[in-house]
Amino acid sequence: QSHRVKGRTPLNQQALCVSVCVCVCERERDREREGRVSMVSREHKRAAALHEKLQLLRSITHSHAVNETSIIVDASKYIEELKEKVDRLNQDLSSMQSPASEVSFPTVTVETLEKGFLINVFSDKSCPGLLVSILEAFEELNLNVVEARASCTESFRLEAISGRGEQNGESVGAHVVRQAVLQAIRDWSQSTDDQLPQ
Repeated sequence: QSHRVKGRTPLNQQALCVSVCVCVCERERDREREGRVSMVSREHKRAAALHEKLQLLRSITHSHAVNETSIIVDASKYIEELKEKVDRLNQDLSSMQSPASEVSFPTVTVETLEKGFLINVFSDKSCPGLLVSILEAFEELNLNVVEARASCTESFRLEAISGRGEQNGESVGAHVVRQAVLQAIRDWSQSTDDQLPQ
């Protein structure tokens, strides 16, 4: 005749408790493992998406760079070149749409060089005083003019090579240089009109 010892759990119940504890522990480990795998998977997807975008940017900008920083630098230069092209097209369009009396308004082109800019200004009129206004604009941008050729006799022509300029402590691009020269021309034109007899 078997007797149950008071206060002790039967062996089969103990085994069941141990089995349940083992299952719970295994589930917790599985959840942790799945969480780590999911996090790694998200990181891989994010890295793959970034790589794909960089390769697309590299293709659009015709960049031969390999690392991320160089690709972004090439993209910035490409955007700057596009701005220059848009400026030139807008200038050409404005010239075509202007009345005959305004055709003589000076044209301005600024090209980016390795260490500065090539700046060309042309007008079919002599434009007395314009050269001074443009040089003052160069000074405001801290542009160091390395070489310059100017003609102000029958027509106005300026070709200048400058170093990189600065504005508010930051280096300026060709777009900023061109806008500064155009503003100098507008100011000169306004002052010339004000001096004409009414």
